[in-house]
Amino acid sequence: MDSILKIENVSKSYTGHKALDDVSLEVPRGAVYGLLGPNGAGKTTLIRVITRITIADSGRVLLDGKPLTGGDVFKIGYMPEERGLYKKMRVGEQALFFARLKGLTKQEAEHRLRRWFERLAIADWWERKVEDLSKGMAQKVQFIATVVHEPKLLIFDEPFSGFDPINANLLKEEILGLRDRGATIIFSTHNMASVEEICDHITLINKSHNILSGPVDQIRRSAGGNNFEVVHRADDSTLSAALAERAIIVGESHNIIGGYRESKIYIPRDEDVKRVIAALNDNCGLRSLREVMPSMNDIFIRAVNGTL
Repeated sequence: MDSILKIENVSKSYTGHKALDDVSLEVPRGAVYGLLGPNGAGKTTLIRVITRITIADSGRVLLDGKPLTGGDVFKIGYMPEERGLYKKMRVGEQALFFARLKGLTKQEAEHRLRRWFERLAIADWWERKVEDLSKGMAQKVQFIATVVHEPKLLIFDEPFSGFDPINANLLKEEILGLRDRGATIIFSTHNMASVEEICDHITLINKSHNILSGPVDQIRRSAGGNNFEVVHRADDSTLSAALAERAIIVGESHNIIGGYRESKIYIPRDEDVKRVIAALNDNCGLRSLREVMPSMNDIFIRAVNGTL
């Protein structure tokens, strides 16, 4: 795997608390990588280690195969969940300030910024005060300041908070566009729907450990293999008899239109799938059967609770 970022056995402790405990992961180049976990799990500490805001007690962070250095800050864009705009500055002045900190000349910074302001429909706010911005508008300015120097690695912490659905979708499209133009995205969020929509890979941090990593599709299939939704005409006793210990009814069946019932079943052994389908067809008036993949929200809850 061609990885842009490697975290190797990173640990970090604060007084009386171990925020990261021997955490390792790899972020594939050109991916949108979801960094998930409940509050206090260690996500923010890991991001701060990657961005060199905090130095790890042990372990290594490698960018493009080399240990991360102070100069690598220009290769990384980071938008924290806590926004840091100076309320009394003018919006354009504020954006220019951040762009210059990223190493851009004033001329190049203004050229890029005005182009981004047009893209995100905030060009008319260039001369306004930051304190006049709504939360969503301020979020757009912060997003622009994060990406204006065109870093190869971008880190967004809860980027959609404060956005209405239209602007959230706009930002999602911009993030995917950055990926398509060669950037790698680390995306920290609690919004599992967003993970399913845009993430290629994930890592789940819980209680300071990496408890789950991998491609999203692979994780969903591994967590939900052989779970099926069945539409049929049988009552519960007939359905149970037809399954004949080859499958388990999950939850309660319920009636749907046309005299049919819908049930969810789990078939533990792959070799029994065809037998179960045949039995349902012969005894239960089978109308349809489809495999059901668990949602990322289901996987998140199960993993955190230790039932995955």
